[in-house]
Amino acid sequence: MAQRIELNALDGGRVPISDEALDALGAGLRGEVVIEGAPGYEAARTIWNGMIDRRPGLVVRALGAGDIRAAVNFARDNGLRLAVRAGGHQIGGLAVEEGSLLLDLSQMRSVHVDPEARTARVEPGALLGDVDRETQVHGLALPVGVNSTTGIAGLTLGGGFGWITRKYGMTIDNLISADVVTADGSILRASENAHPDLFWAIRGGGGNFGVVASFEFRLHAVGPEVLSGLVVHPIAEAPALLKEFRAICDEAPDELTVWSVMRKAPPLPFLPEEWHGKEVLIFAACYAGDMAEGEEAMRGLRALGNPIADVISPHPFVGWQAAFDPLLTPGARNYWKSHDFITLGDGTIDTILSAVNTLPDPQCEVFVAHVGGAMARVPSGATAFPQRDAHFTMNVHTRWSDPAKDEACIGWARDLFDRCAPDAAGSVYVNFMPEDEDGRLGEAYGGNLDRLREIKATYDPGNLFRVNHNIRPASMAQAAQ
Repeated sequence: MAQRIELNALDGGRVPISDEALDALGAGLRGEVVIEGAPGYEAARTIWNGMIDRRPGLVVRALGAGDIRAAVNFARDNGLRLAVRAGGHQIGGLAVEEGSLLLDLSQMRSVHVDPEARTARVEPGALLGDVDRETQVHGLALPVGVNSTTGIAGLTLGGGFGWITRKYGMTIDNLISADVVTADGSILRASENAHPDLFWAIRGGGGNFGVVASFEFRLHAVGPEVLSGLVVHPIAEAPALLKEFRAICDEAPDELTVWSVMRKAPPLPFLPEEWHGKEVLIFAACYAGDMAEGEEAMRGLRALGNPIADVISPHPFVGWQAAFDPLLTPGARNYWKSHDFITLGDGTIDTILSAVNTLPDPQCEVFVAHVGGAMARVPSGATAFPQRDAHFTMNVHTRWSDPAKDEACIGWARDLFDRCAPDAAGSVYVNFMPEDEDGRLGEAYGGNLDRLREIKATYDPGNLFRVNHNIRPASMAQAAQ
């Protein structure tokens, strides 16, 4: 048989793939098989983080569950390493692997809303903006993240939190069911009543247990406008203001979410020109409820200090969900480090601010998100995601364009991370973990990790789905100890 390509093997070698095998795979797809140089290859392999420049050996561009199953079967039967790309926003670039088979779900972007049932059926390639636009047609919303170009699949499988999480829970808390293609090629409907162990695992356990072909979500009445926006202060006022921020968060109603962002001021039209490029503290706030009640709830926040600008007002929810998109465009180089804190201590505030005074690039920032409310009223063992106490999440969002700055920017992020570690909670949000942090799985999953390994052994005993923050099957994990 003629040989066309070789792909990475699960055992670490290489597997030759014949033309006949490729033709047979392609003949069974609604989508297509793509090799390097063919139309669609570059689009499939290019993801949000510009640091990631990997060339898969073969791409299956899926259009439905049948295509997903065909790709999974092909990988398993040929002993191939398989990467799965949906929205392509995963910070570590684990959606693509050099020389391996890539299953690309990015063309599966359908969002179907049932306004009477207040549910949505969403395909895995959909972006958060797709979900927001379709649900808001009916005055409904799903709690998701804060960048509209993030993919719904990766966000959900890791947990998912954003502006309305304190009121309506995490993305996973609103998942009703999911159709999952497992390692043996089965297509299973996972829910509280069907394959409940699998349903438990995919709510926070990442892509370790199968490939989700569609999600079913519960929606909530939100919008079409929310009281939201930014209050911008000089960084010199940050030491006192962050302590006030901490107190406001502790007393905030579930409807109110306030995050703090520290960075150099971008050239936003509402900021005086003399502040462009200077370090600032930004409070980003959203109230998911009645406008008048929101005005009262935000009164204390807006009364703090002497702001450079206050642009809190009613905004379309869809627009607010995309408000940070201009600062998070694809193609830049990105590296993140993250800690959770049960409380934002004075020492932590001082450490963060000292780092903000030495930002290695104008695109770099540190944000501190406050979570809790409805999210914190879910028991830590109810889903694979365990960090349910009300807490602050710090993301050292290091972003730059010049590859010559790689060492300086990554070093700055790691240094701030290390200096904050003594006061951290010892947990981490898996969606904020870069590729070099697989040693933090215990922090990501806490007491849920052993159960996740057992479920992995049931649904993926051979660890086919390993190109991720990998949870090894129980037997493999024990053998490695």
